[in-house]
Amino acid sequence: MNDLKYEQLLTSSLNNQDELSAQSFTYQSVFLSSVEPDLTNARFLPAIFIEDEHAKLFVSRKISKKQLVDMYQAEDHVLIGKSCMINCLKYNSPDWKKANKNIESIIELGNNISVSELIQAPTVYPVSNSKYRVLTGHRRFFALIYANGYGSVAQFKVYEEKPLLSKVKQFQENASRDDLSQYGKLVAFLNAVTEIDALNHAKIKAGMKKLTVKETATNLGISMGAYDNYNVLTRYTCVVDAYESGLSLPFVKTKKLVLEVEAQYKAEHGKSVLNITDKRNISEEITNRLSNKKQVVASTSSFKIKPIKSTQAIKTLLTQNITELNTGIDWGNIDWEDHHSVSKALSKVVEFLENS
Repeated sequence: MNDLKYEQLLTSSLNNQDELSAQSFTYQSVFLSSVEPDLTNARFLPAIFIEDEHAKLFVSRKISKKQLVDMYQAEDHVLIGKSCMINCLKYNSPDWKKANKNIESIIELGNNISVSELIQAPTVYPVSNSKYRVLTGHRRFFALIYANGYGSVAQFKVYEEKPLLSKVKQFQENASRDDLSQYGKLVAFLNAVTEIDALNHAKIKAGMKKLTVKETATNLGISMGAYDNYNVLTRYTCVVDAYESGLSLPFVKTKKLVLEVEAQYKAEHGKSVLNITDKRNISEEITNRLSNKKQVVASTSSFKIKPIKSTQAIKTLLTQNITELNTGIDWGNIDWEDHHSVSKALSKVVEFLENS
């Protein structure tokens, strides 16, 4: 949908006094194979879904990862099927590492779904007579495929049509969850603000007042303080780029750094209003300072493992190939550079051996 058509739809809805946030929906049972992810969503994984029979063959080791990759042309993607998630992105690349963290989270949720009901259904909207696209709940959608298979049926909240403020709805969910990356939250905010800007243009054309800052924050589902944080953090693209590259500073600390750099620059150059050149110079200084912060954050970690009480468990660890044991760990998707993931897997092995 182009920007002009989108603004016309907003204007028409406002002129008809429609409530933009109150689109009709029903709860329906939908085949997972008829649902597709939203490629523009901050939670999106470059996923390809595996037919249930192929997933079963892979889990039983009757076909290899390479065969699946060739079959589905899955290079630079993540294959998702019943009981398997396979990271086919370039090994050890930033995208591969980010995907691995998402995979771990989705598998954990999928295992929970296998033994209990999903409390909140993902929301979708129709894109054709027989296809739907995920609006919110991408992680839940992927976890449903992992838990039950691509050919299974699940309960979805189905909108009659795509909500006009779809990115706002996505941000409302993303901002309230701790499991989404900081970079993902910033991207979701930028997408939502684009829709808010279009809404304000439409309101002015319809002879209405644009949203106040407080109303904007309310529509986004966040406090005024959080809204100010997001505004400062997205003021310079270098900040968003830094989080994409692995910066893990809390938003509040990064905001403080940005404001300090701005204040120092204004004081040194006697500026009250910043032009493009000023902002470019400030951006360079912010980049330099954030680079130093990333170096501090990237300190050397150590592997941690729970205390081992069983002598038999120690003997098994030292004499057997633990990757061949039925521990439920997907060793092919372990990020061996991630100390936390490796430590978690080792602790799970110890627990398995002591309970065997």
